[in-house]
Amino acid sequence: MNRSTISLIAGTAALAAVTGFASLHTPEAADAGTAKAAAQLPVERTSLLCPAPSASDLAETTYTSFTPVTKGTGSDGRAELAAATAKSAAGAKGNGKGKKAAKPVLTPKEPGKPVDGDTSGADAPALVGTAEGKFAPGWAVQETTEVAAGVGRGLLGVNCAVPDTDFWFPGASTAAGRTDYVHLTNPDDSAAVVDIELYGKDGSLKSEVGEGIAVPPHGSEPILLSTLTDGPQADLAVHVNVRSGRVGAAVQALDAKSGGDWLTASTEPAGSLVLPGIPKDATAVRLIAFTPSDSDADLKVRLASPTGLITPAGNETLHIKAGMTAAVDLGDLTRGEAGSLVLTPTDTAVPFVAALEVVRGKGAKQETAFIPATAPVTARATVAGNTARGTILSLTAPDGAAQVKVTASAGSEGGTAATKTYTIKSGTTQDVELPVPAGLKGTYALTVERVSGGAVYASRTLLAPADGIPAFTVQTLPDDRGTVAVPDAEQDLSVLQK
Repeated sequence: MNRSTISLIAGTAALAAVTGFASLHTPEAADAGTAKAAAQLPVERTSLLCPAPSASDLAETTYTSFTPVTKGTGSDGRAELAAATAKSAAGAKGNGKGKKAAKPVLTPKEPGKPVDGDTSGADAPALVGTAEGKFAPGWAVQETTEVAAGVGRGLLGVNCAVPDTDFWFPGASTAAGRTDYVHLTNPDDSAAVVDIELYGKDGSLKSEVGEGIAVPPHGSEPILLSTLTDGPQADLAVHVNVRSGRVGAAVQALDAKSGGDWLTASTEPAGSLVLPGIPKDATAVRLIAFTPSDSDADLKVRLASPTGLITPAGNETLHIKAGMTAAVDLGDLTRGEAGSLVLTPTDTAVPFVAALEVVRGKGAKQETAFIPATAPVTARATVAGNTARGTILSLTAPDGAAQVKVTASAGSEGGTAATKTYTIKSGTTQDVELPVPAGLKGTYALTVERVSGGAVYASRTLLAPADGIPAFTVQTLPDDRGTVAVPDAEQDLSVLQK
């Protein structure tokens, strides 16, 4: 074996450990012994992007940053969130020039303890965040905004997300009364170029306006969806495809009558999906789904309740035509109990994406949130910004019983961490009784770890009722990807020498 081959292996392992985004595969000749030699090492650097919180002068926003304590990290590191510093006209072509990084608006002090920061008004910018060393593995940032009145009034929440190149958002709309924006944020030194594709009930909506949107370096672009269509569309699947670079993407969906929230991306298209944590007092639930496949998708629709899987009467199945968005009203299907939606193929599996639009309250006192399909917690997931009252954690084990450990961190202003372990029965959803930090002051983070058993899906609901409006927001908890598999170098070399 020559020296260049050895250097390539070492460089690949180093890249995986540093970024947390690279996936490292053993050579095809590798046997089971090689796979077992792979070690899980903490990532050493990660990025998070937070969209601009609101265009309302009445908006009050809190950011909370948290990194769980992770074994195997060094003693050094840093994490910071700073304002995106470049802007350009929405849909502008060409390369924008960004400014130098702004002064950090939030700087965590140590893993295991949350840090809060506040802002207000309509001028709060998108944020670009970077964490290194001991702050990188499992880093989570929550953006929570309260809007007192106007379009989108209520509680809006979003987990700041890692940059990527492909996003699906079923559940957007350009119907009367809805104002939906796709927020795009670029963390890098060069411009990103993005295409936005829209799919309605009759298929693709042709529009050249959504092609070649330039997002400037270290900048952010809000794109009003109604400017990309010729007429109103009640149920849309939005596809954000990045031609060059990478971005963070989220849809801010605002309703004139029933508030609004952030719609985050569905997990990547798959033949079966889980949408966890429908509030037990939901008064209306709407399912929106789309398949990018050339084949139709036929799905079983089931609710994972506290006692097991239930098929909702009248909505036993869902048919999704290829390239078209399907939507169905499920009513108040939870009927006062915790629930999660489980979608599986009736026969042949066809990849699809899905999200739920969930309403609490009635009449003029309604409030809306969204639950996208999410990936399971394979090892660990974290969500920040929890409060002593008004926090609900939903855990779902659709395919087999699972044991789950939940840790409530120390508070941002004081308190001692607490831990509980739960057994989630197969096919059920549980809104678990949370461990609350002793002497809690400020906000705290929840870290969910799958100990054993089947796949676990999780979501967190924040409640902030005001003036009779049951304001709420739901965030799903996919795995935090805090570690990466790095094969043993000596074992890899022996394989390549065969």
